[in-house]
Amino acid sequence: MQQQFFQEKFPIYKIQFNKSESKFATVDDIIAQLRSEIEANPKAMLIAIFDHYSHTQSIEGDIRGDIKDAKNIIFCFGMKIPNPEVLAVRPRSIAVVDLGDSFMVSFMEPPMQVATDFMEDWCKALVK
Repeated sequence: MQQQFFQEKFPIYKIQFNKSESKFATVDDIIAQLRSEIEANPKAMLIAIFDHYSHTQSIEGDIRGDIKDAKNIIFCFGMKIPNPEVLAVRPRSIAVVDLGDSFMVSFMEPPMQVATDFMEDWCKALVK
């Protein structure tokens, strides 16, 4: 996985891989796999699947030409609430994008290393 700062301030992790390197054929297949990982983790709770592509189309928004599908799986690791401010950086989301011949999977870095480790492992396991 690659770490970078999106727009010079948002720490994200991302992985892009050719479909031929993937165990999955569609965004929905990847979302289903991530969902199974979240549901199997006793510290995580699934919240929703957001079809970002359909939403953006429905409001006649701009979508870059090579983006064929885009969804977010939203969940939370809420293992503790040490202060009220931590809620501002929850819940978590993993984005899955179909770029035609490849997929990109990304997420914003969580404030908890254990959450980062789980999410990074789930994303890396999507590649053969």
